[in-house]
Amino acid sequence: MSPALIAACLWVLAATVTAFLPMRLQFRPGFVLLILAPVLLVWVGLSHGLWLALAATAGFMSMFRRPLAYYGRKFLARKDGA
Repeated sequence: MSPALIAACLWVLAATVTAFLPMRLQFRPGFVLLILAPVLLVWVGLSHGLWLALAATAGFMSMFRRPLAYYGRKFLARKDGA
């Protein structure tokens, strides 16, 4: 298994452990995982191609659908209000 896929698997395990934490303790590790995800997705894409990167992106978006929706609404509301 390539280093990119090993890192992706470790990222998934870290996200799962973070999800088991109480809500008040999820913010900091969840934010770090959210920031690391694009770097990891690009790495997987460069190592294994577009289709695997798209599959990894779908997995990322399914795991972080609520925070992504929240920040998307926040960004769009700020853009419309300006």
